[in-house]
This record gives sequence, structure tokens and C-alpha cells, in this order.
Amino acid sequence: MIRSLLLFTLASVACLVPNSLFSSEKIKVLIADGPQKAHKYLDTTPVLMQILDKIPRFEVDHSRSSKESCKDGSYMPDFSKYDVVVMNEGFGAADWPKATQKAFEEFMASGGGMVSIHAANNCWPNWKEYNKMTGIGGWGGRNEKSGPYLYINSEGKVFRDTSKGKGGAHGPQHEFELIVREKDHPIMKGLPPTFNHGPDELYDRLRGPAENVTILATAFSSKEKRGTGRHEPALMTISYSKGRVFHTILGHHVKQTKEGSFVTTFLRGTEWAATGVVTIPVHKDFPNQKFE
Repeated sequence: MIRSLLLFTLASVACLVPNSLFSSEKIKVLIADGPQKAHKYLDTTPVLMQILDKIPRFEVDHSRSSKESCKDGSYMPDFSKYDVVVMNEGFGAADWPKATQKAFEEFMASGGGMVSIHAANNCWPNWKEYNKMTGIGGWGGRNEKSGPYLYINSEGKVFRDTSKGKGGAHGPQHEFELIVREKDHPIMKGLPPTFNHGPDELYDRLRGPAENVTILATAFSSKEKRGTGRHEPALMTISYSKGRVFHTILGHHVKQTKEGSFVTTFLRGTEWAATGVVTIPVHKDFPNQKFE
């Protein structure tokens, strides 16, 4: 009787706790990058891999495209082997082959995860489904035809602005404050209501389909820093069919990706995109912990 009661109790507790806490199953991560015009992916990808490798549950691979492999169609990662794809792409990246784009769309639609880092929202303005995945982006000729601007207005409400204008801008690198807008979201739960990041590029005037976007945190884009005078999305999630996307504008270069504010939100965002839950704790010294 005691044994039966113990088994029943353990089963009851298991129902209340996310499976990821009991599971030793690896989260398989693919980092995708390739030649781009404005960001040093050769330096930042190794740092992203090191950050993920600090968490034993992550198992990380890397895939690099080239103009040649995209042109001849040979760039074709097997996305089905992974739980989440981290996009470290950027402005000017070669268009993936159509078959590869289709394979990635199917991966996401069937429940895959994606993490969009900083300039990954700059690339592929003509790939309709990718722009739905990132929600909003900049540069690459984006304008009002790409979709609305997305920001938090003076009343604290999400606003979709359909006015004309280019998509994507930023002022000089500077330190800025992030304001948590969804404190109960798994990625943000346990973070302070506000925290600092930078110096980094604070993207503003991002626009796109802006569908199924949840703004997790914003940063105020000061006009003194050539900004908009608005609270711009800095951390977001996007639903794409059954897939999950974590989108961060942070992380211009190595220094920025090693900041505690980036490391913690990147790790928790990657776990959430892969599994839908977050078990990685907020560091006790967040956002000032050091990554070595």
C-alpha cells in the first residue's frame, strides 16, 4: 500500500511540473549563418556556440551558407534533426535556395523553433514567410509595402503604424534600458521590471507583417540618439503556425553578445522556442553577470 501511494504521489507531482525538468533529452540547436555586409558573423557565431554549450542540455551544430551553395542549390541543412534554429544571418545574406526555404517553412509550421538575433531581421526582404516569422524587420528596401511599424504608443498600447517610410534605423551605440512588458511570459518571468543593456545598437522603425507578435520588452529610442522618441520592440515572440520564434534586437557584436542581459534572455528564449517552457534560471547577478 505504501509503495502504491508513493507511486501515485510521484505521478501526481509529475503532472504539475514541466516535462523538461524531468527529461534529460537534449535540445538540438542549429546555428545558421553566412556572408553578410554589416556584421562579423565569423566572430559572433563561436560566442553563441560557447554560450549555448554552457548549458549541458543544449547540443549545438553549425551550418554556414555561401553565395555559391545558395546559387547552385546545394545549401540544404536537414532541419528535421533539430528543435530550434538560431539565425545569425544579416543584411546582404544570399537568398537560400527555394527548396531550402520551403523545407524551413515546413519545419517551422510543424512545430519547430527559431531564434532571430539582431541583424537576422535585416535579411531576405522578399521571402514572405520568413518575414512572417520575424514579425518585423529593417533595411533591404523595406517600406510601407512590407507592413506597419510596430511599437508601444504613449498610452502604453501596441500600435501598428501604416504610415509611409523606410523600415529599419538606429543611432549610435549607447546604453539603454529595457522595460519588461510581459512579466508572466516564461522567458521574462523572474527578470526585473527594467534592466540595462549596452552600449549596443537600438533598432527602431522596424516594420513587417507584424502578425502574431507578443512584445516582451521595449527600449525607448531617444531623439537625442537619432531615434524615434518611441518605445521600440526589443524582445519579442512570434507564433508561426505551430512554430515558436524568439526575436531579439540585441547582440551587434562579440562585446554585446557577452553581456549578461543578452546571455540570459538568449538562453531562455532559445529554450522556449525549442520546447515552449523555460527552466533555465535567471542569474543571481543579472544583468551584470560576466560571460567568459
